[in-house]
Amino acid sequence: MRAKLLVLTAVAVLFTGINLLIAAEKVTLKGEMSCAKCNLKETAKCQNALKVGDKTYYLVQNDVSKKFHREVCTSPKDNVEVEGTVEEKDGKMMLTATSIKAE
Repeated sequence: MRAKLLVLTAVAVLFTGINLLIAAEKVTLKGEMSCAKCNLKETAKCQNALKVGDKTYYLVQNDVSKKFHREVCTSPKDNVEVEGTVEEKDGKMMLTATSIKAE
């Protein structure tokens, strides 16, 4: 009985780890970046947002995102490429950037 419980616990931990890996999808997106507060009027605080077509990706506040923010706070910037992971949270697409490049 104890061995079965141990096996079931191990399987549960394995599936939890797999779900976490699947939840965040690695992507490279290119579009117009602007401030979600100052330009888009969609958030209470300054936050980078990347518009790709009709979809908006809100950048998670990390060092990469914060470093780039002053370039887009007062005016949007076209042709910005962002690499990172995307996951949906509270109905919004959240993009955790690992690199941001502007042309």
